[in-house]
Amino acid sequence: MSEVQGTGNMEPGTTGSMPIPLEKAPLAYENPNFLNSADGRLIRIVAEYMEPLARFRREQIQDTVVFFGSARFRGREEAHHALELLDNTGSSQPAPSHEQPASAPDIAEGKATELQRKRAVAAVEMARYYEDARRLSAMLTTWAKTIPSRRARFVVTSGGGPGIMEAANRGAWEAGGKTIGLNIRLPFEQSPNPYITPSLNFEFHYFFMRKLWFAYLAKALVVFPGGFGTLDEMFEILTLAQTHKLAKKITVVIYGSDYWKKVFNLDTLVDTGAISPKDIELFQFADTPEQAFEMLRTGLTQNYLTAELADGTLGENQEMMAGWTVEDFLGPDLARTK
Repeated sequence: MSEVQGTGNMEPGTTGSMPIPLEKAPLAYENPNFLNSADGRLIRIVAEYMEPLARFRREQIQDTVVFFGSARFRGREEAHHALELLDNTGSSQPAPSHEQPASAPDIAEGKATELQRKRAVAAVEMARYYEDARRLSAMLTTWAKTIPSRRARFVVTSGGGPGIMEAANRGAWEAGGKTIGLNIRLPFEQSPNPYITPSLNFEFHYFFMRKLWFAYLAKALVVFPGGFGTLDEMFEILTLAQTHKLAKKITVVIYGSDYWKKVFNLDTLVDTGAISPKDIELFQFADTPEQAFEMLRTGLTQNYLTAELADGTLGENQEMMAGWTVEDFLGPDLARTK
């Protein structure tokens, strides 16, 4: 009788040769097929909480001031205050030529479209906002470095991309301070701006985890002209403050009153009863870096530094989220709200 030859791993009870030896199974936390699957989603979410937390603790970050604003503009030939429009929010690729702001020669020769002419005017304003964000960030960082503390205070934080985000990180970098970039992975080419402190350069997959880190550490928010993303972040923080869901006081400065009052009319919301008149007090408008800085310094001093000085905790090494566990994170007090 001929011997039955095995052709691979055999079913239990099958007559024949020995099965081929198996390789070791991968550890669950080293198995990319599992980690990147729907079943591994919870682990990915927790990782986007625990890994940033570990780095913030290691870098001695106590709190932040968050800058929001347009990511579609980046500085080009700064000496001439020219700008280039990007293809999408945070993208590293320029928009098509017909969407770019018109040059002076094109306008003079009548080659520019109406859209290009409008964007040429807007480009001048956006160049100013870039420089204002850069200056304000430097002023804030220079002041924050004088606060007697073992941990870094009021660290300038942005979404990590180009435009106003780059300007904010750049100003802090030029002032010699640490600065944070909370990037988001997008389905097109993009990269963090070069002014972020390397050890504080983050990239998130989940928008809601990125939002958690924007909101949790922030003691103040500065909102420069921007689009959907800027509006989203601004109104989210204002809603949390309006509904008393933030377990802290937050100073909100909206920069560029001319721009923002064209974008929305909050008086209409008050007149129709959609919001309370006192909700207007949740933020302040500013139009110069000096004005915005005074608002930030006053708010941060009154809300935090004065109280810390009074109770003797100013300068103490207050550990961020001391005593917190994964169970706390997964519970209902996800963002330490009331």
